[in-house]
Amino acid sequence: MKHIPVLLEESIRGLNLKKGNIFVDGTLGGGGHSNYVCQKYNNQVKVIGIEVDEQIIKEAEKILKDCNVQIQRSNFQDLDKVLNKLGVEEIDAILLDLGLNSYQLDESGRGFSFQRDEPLLMTMKKDISDDDLTAKLIINEWSEDSLKDIFYGYGEERFAKVIAHKIVELREEKEIETTFDLVDIIKKAIPVWYQKKKGIHYATKTFQAIRIAVNDELRILEKGLEIGFKYLKNNGRLVVISFHSLEDRIVKRFFREKSKEKIAILITKKPISPGQEEIQKNPRSRSAKLRILEKIS
Repeated sequence: MKHIPVLLEESIRGLNLKKGNIFVDGTLGGGGHSNYVCQKYNNQVKVIGIEVDEQIIKEAEKILKDCNVQIQRSNFQDLDKVLNKLGVEEIDAILLDLGLNSYQLDESGRGFSFQRDEPLLMTMKKDISDDDLTAKLIINEWSEDSLKDIFYGYGEERFAKVIAHKIVELREEKEIETTFDLVDIIKKAIPVWYQKKKGIHYATKTFQAIRIAVNDELRILEKGLEIGFKYLKNNGRLVVISFHSLEDRIVKRFFREKSKEKIAILITKKPISPGQEEIQKNPRSRSAKLRILEKIS
């Protein structure tokens, strides 16, 4: 698994860490940001890494084997439970990198990418039970109105209505099981000019919407921001890297509210974006936005 951390220098600089600090990497992923912290501060910053995906944790452990890090299998919305378990009452900095890990896109086999023919799962969990929500269940069982609402609400997909209608029409003939099944249906539903439009692939927004719904990502983000801010020390920093407008809107609103309440300072008045050099090396970074907030009371 090769994962390239996005906005690495900018995010770690934004954390404003000092030796002896406690840093929470709330979305550990492949461990790239945490590894950089370990090296930069000679293991004199204690790192708590939180990651929900068991397979990714195994890979991160290899990278972080020489680091002063405690890895916890959990979700950052449960940061309070993780810190209570570790006996930690307050922390100096938190990083949330909301992008999908390269492993999840390229190797997990869970249907996150429309470029591979995989089962329609899209869940962050490796071990999936019958009770878990999956993309396949949503696509084959949710009503047309519900599908339309998530495609438009979570994906901002302009053709949400016709895509939802086509899915409901074709699933009567055959169960929709794989990513390529879904891509084919999207292609049948939308105009030819939209398929050929330059920029993002025509299935991107629909896949994004389903993934957000499966993993309840927006509610988790809202809850995680509140809990993370609560555990920050005075002058502690919260750094968030978002990758689509819905996430960034939530982060921007949260940061502004804390600033208006005069309990935090906006370190970034406008988000930091990757430069052309980084985008060329890592095209997946192109939509990233970095925001930084400092707690003051």
